[in-house]
Amino acid sequence: MILRVDKLMTALPVPNSPNASAAAAVQEVMGGKTGELSTLMNYFFQSCNLRGREEYRPYYDLIANIAAEEWGHVELVSYTINLLLSGATTRGTDPSAAPLKSAIDEHYKYHFLSSGQTALPADSMGNWWNGSYVFNSGNLRMDLVHNFFLECGARATKMRVYEMTSDPTARELTAFLLIRGSTHVIAYAKAIEKLSGVDVMKLFPIPELSNHKFPECRKYIEQGLYHTMYYFSPQDYRRLAEIWTGPHPDGAPNLVVSDQPIPTMAAPPSLPSEPQLGAPVPPTMEPGFLAEVTKRIFG
Repeated sequence: MILRVDKLMTALPVPNSPNASAAAAVQEVMGGKTGELSTLMNYFFQSCNLRGREEYRPYYDLIANIAAEEWGHVELVSYTINLLLSGATTRGTDPSAAPLKSAIDEHYKYHFLSSGQTALPADSMGNWWNGSYVFNSGNLRMDLVHNFFLECGARATKMRVYEMTSDPTARELTAFLLIRGSTHVIAYAKAIEKLSGVDVMKLFPIPELSNHKFPECRKYIEQGLYHTMYYFSPQDYRRLAEIWTGPHPDGAPNLVVSDQPIPTMAAPPSLPSEPQLGAPVPPTMEPGFLAEVTKRIFG
């Protein structure tokens, strides 16, 4: 089960102005083949479906713990997109004034037609995320190899989104996810080595660019997020420490596991209303209207 906390994994800067194009790019980090929905659902199903769990407990603990963290990554991406879209169209209550007129020139119209200018389970081109992106063969070794390359692909996607926009909110997100995603690359590499004896760590980093090159990453490295695996459970998944141990391959301190919450946690930002979209409700709705409609429908 998942215990939810009303916090984000890191603080996101509120944009000075909306940026619908950056929001569209960040959608790839959400619903692309290597996006956070994919990493979440891959590890979620793999952990639920692992047979011989007690025999392979350290691997189960690792995959299950990372799956729990991925829930928070999806949440962080959602808030980033939502912040970038806040104020992207004209706020108002007069439909004849065409308050969504500016959206006609945006290539990602789903943000305005299918949501309240908010995140969607889709990629940067509007293709909906789907379950075919989940790989769960039942073979632990095969799943771990898949996870390693999935995280490498996710790392490449985040780098490209970072390079695509100079928006501070989008870059803060991608920097945080580069650091945390890289710990997952290392974790799966070490799991493969422990299970099979094959040292895939020699391939790291993929792509061949250190996280130290990204200015926004540096504070997360200094705070320990690059070499620390955090338990996302009050008392479970402790045997992942049998895998997450040893030297760091990218110059950070040796790998450690922490019982403490991730230190960058922050309150989620409040999202302003967008009345032109009826989000969250049309401001002109009369008091008691919903109650009356519900009574008429359901009796």
